[in-house]
Amino acid sequence: MTASVWPGLSALFFLIFSAFSASAQGDELTLWHAYRDAEARALEHVVHGFAARTGHRVTVLAVPFDAYGSKLAAAIPNGNGPDLFIEAHERLGTYLRDNLVEPVPTGLDEGLDEGLDEGLDAPAHDGLRDAKNGGNTQGFDSSARRALLKDHALFGLPLAVKSLALFVDRAQVPGPIASLDDLPPPRQAGTYSLAYENESSYAFAIFVHGAGSSFLRDDGTFGFKGAEAVEALRSVQVLAASGRVPSEASAALVSQLFSEGRAAAMISGPWALGEALARPNVEVLPIPPLHRGGAALRPFLTVEALFFAKGKSGRGPVQDLARAIAFDDGAMLRSLEGHQVVPRRALDGRAELANIPALAAFRLAAKTAVPMPSTVTMRATWEPMGGALKAVLRGDLTPESAAAMAERRFLDVTRPLPLPTSPTPWTLALGALSLLGAAIFYRRSREQDWGAAFKRSLPAYAWVTHAALLLLLLVGVPLIVGAATSLYAGSRSEPRFVGAANYVSILTARGGELLGLGSFWRTLVVTLLWTAANVALHVTIGVSLGLALSRPLMRLKTFYRVLLVLPWAVPSYVSALAWKGMFHRQFGAINALLMHFGVEPISWFARFSTAFAANVATNVWLGFPFFMVVTIGAITGLPQEVLEAASIDGATRWQRFRYVTFPLLVPALLPSVLLGTVWTFNQFNVVCLVSGGEPDGSTDILVSEAYHWAFTRDAQVGYGAAYAVLIFLLLVLGTRALDAIGKKATS
Repeated sequence: MTASVWPGLSALFFLIFSAFSASAQGDELTLWHAYRDAEARALEHVVHGFAARTGHRVTVLAVPFDAYGSKLAAAIPNGNGPDLFIEAHERLGTYLRDNLVEPVPTGLDEGLDEGLDEGLDAPAHDGLRDAKNGGNTQGFDSSARRALLKDHALFGLPLAVKSLALFVDRAQVPGPIASLDDLPPPRQAGTYSLAYENESSYAFAIFVHGAGSSFLRDDGTFGFKGAEAVEALRSVQVLAASGRVPSEASAALVSQLFSEGRAAAMISGPWALGEALARPNVEVLPIPPLHRGGAALRPFLTVEALFFAKGKSGRGPVQDLARAIAFDDGAMLRSLEGHQVVPRRALDGRAELANIPALAAFRLAAKTAVPMPSTVTMRATWEPMGGALKAVLRGDLTPESAAAMAERRFLDVTRPLPLPTSPTPWTLALGALSLLGAAIFYRRSREQDWGAAFKRSLPAYAWVTHAALLLLLLVGVPLIVGAATSLYAGSRSEPRFVGAANYVSILTARGGELLGLGSFWRTLVVTLLWTAANVALHVTIGVSLGLALSRPLMRLKTFYRVLLVLPWAVPSYVSALAWKGMFHRQFGAINALLMHFGVEPISWFARFSTAFAANVATNVWLGFPFFMVVTIGAITGLPQEVLEAASIDGATRWQRFRYVTFPLLVPALLPSVLLGTVWTFNQFNVVCLVSGGEPDGSTDILVSEAYHWAFTRDAQVGYGAAYAVLIFLLLVLGTRALDAIGKKATS
C-alpha cells in the first residue's frame, strides 16, 4: 500500500468510527425547566439516571421563571428550543395560541378515554376509569389530567400539583384547628397568628374562592365582581386590620417569621417543605375556613406538566425521557428528593411516602383546590386583582370601588385588537424615503471634491468598518425590528398589521384622560421628574465628594474613595432589593431609625410621594459614585498654575471654584451628564425592584410601563414595542437638546 493511499484510508476509517461512536452514544436531547433547590436536584438525578441507562445525552437547562415564556416563544418556532419543557398548566392556552406545544403521543397517555375527563367530578371519573381499565390505578389523578385537556386531547404529562396549605407550629397551636380564628392571638409585638403574602394575588385567591367568586368565568370573562368580590376584599381588609397578620409580607418574610417562631402558622406551598420540615413540631394541613362554619378557603391548583415542544413528540428518545421523568421510579424519586406532590395514583399508599405526612396533606389540599384557568386571558388578571387588593389594604378605596376598578382595568387590557390595515401605504412611503435618500447621496457624490475626499478617507474606513458592521448588527437591526414590530398587534403566531394604531392608542391615552393614571403623558411627566431629580442629585453629590477627596491635605483618601465607590461596584439589583427591605413598614431599618427618634413608621409604598422618594434615594445611592470618579479624574488634569494664579490674586475658595474650577470641569462633566440622563431615563431595575410601580402604578416610568405591556398585560408585544420606539425618539431629541445647551454653555 503506497504512502499516498494510506492517509485517505485513515481518514475514511476515522469518519466511519466517529459516526459509529456518535450512534453508540445516543441522541442529544434538551430539557428546560425553572426549578430550584431540591426540585432541581431531584430532576437532574432522574435525568442523569436515564442518560446512564440509555446512552442518550440530555442537556438540562434551568431558565429564569420571569423569562421562561418569552424564551420559549422565541426559540421553539426557530428550531432552537427544547425537546421537552416543564411549565405550569395555566400557560397552556397561550402556548397553544402560539403553536409551541403538541399533544402527548399515543401510548404515553396510558390508553385512557379522554372523553371520560370531560364534565365529571373527580370521584365519578376515577370510578369509570378504574372500571374501564379493570381496576388499574397506575394513571394520573383526574383533576391534574383535566387541567391539561384541550378539545379532548391531552397536552402534557402531569408531574406535580401545587397549591397552598397551612403550616402549623404545634408548639404554639396544640389543639384542633377548625378555622383560622382558632389560631392563637399574637403573644407580643412582632409576633403574629398567621403569616401569608397578604398583597399577593395568588394568595388572595383563597379568599376569592371562599367567597364564591373567581378570577375568570368559564367563558374567559372577568369573574371578580358583585357581592362575592366585595366580601373577599372585606375579609382580607378585616384580617389585616386585626393585627394578626404582618403587612407587606413577601414570601421570604413569611418563611422567616415562621422559621423564627414569630408566626404560629403560615400559608405557603410545597416549595416551603424543605425548610419547614427541618423544624420539629411542624404539621401541614389543608387551609381551614376563615371563621367557624364558614365556606372553605380554596387555593388555586397549579399542575406542573412535562410538555412536548412543537415537532418533537415523534422522536422515540424524547418519549423515553418523558416516560422516565413522569412515570414509576422517576415520579417516586421526585417525591422523595424534590418534595413534590406527584399526581400519580400508583404512589398512593406507598410506604416510602407514608413517612412524609406533609405530602399527603398537600395531596388532600389539592383535591379541593380550584384548577387555575389556562385561557390566554388568565395572565391579564394578576395586575388588576393585585391593584384592587393593595388599594383596599392601604385604605385608598372601598371594597366596592376596588372591585369595579379591577374590572375596568381587566377590560382595558383585554379590549379587542385594532382592526387590520393594508401595509401598502407604508410600503410606498418607505420606498419613497429610500429613493429620496438615494437621490441625495447621488447628488452629493457628484460634487467636485467628494470623490477625492472619499479616496483620502479609505484607510480610515478600513479601520472602522468592522465596528460599524457590529453596531449595525447589535444596535441597528434590533431598532429596525422593534420599529417594525410596533406596527403589528396580536400574538406571535398570528400577528396583524395595524399601522400606527398602537401609537394613536398610546398618545390618546387609550381613549381615557390624557393625564389619567397609567396614561403615556402622565408616565412621561413622572419619568421626566424622576430623571431630573436623580441627575441633579447625582451631579451635586458626586462633584461635592470628588472635590472633597481631591484636597491635597486630606488623609485616608484612598480608603474613602474605595468605600464610596462600593455602591457603584455592587450589582444594581442586589442594592435595589436591599433598599426595598430597608423601606419595609414593619421590619425595615429606616422605619426602625425613625421610631428611635419618636417618628411614626411610614408605609413608604402607600403614597406616590414616599414611594417616589424611596426610588430616588436608592438610585442616588447607585449613581453618585460615577460622577465622583469623573470629577476626581477631571480635577487631576486641571492646570495647577491657573488655580495658583487665582489664589495669588486674592480669590476666595468659593470664587476659585465658581470662576475657575467649575468652568474647567464642565467639558468633562457634560458627556457624563448625557450618559447619566440616558441611564436614569431607562432605569428599570430600581423602579421594578424597589417600588414595583406602587402605589397603583403611579411611580412607573416609561420603560417599566413598556415592560408591563409587552410581558405582563396579555403580552401585547406590538404595543410595548411602540412604547420603546417613543422612548428612543424622546432620548434622541433630549440628548441632542442637552448637547446643544452644553456646547452653548462652553462656547
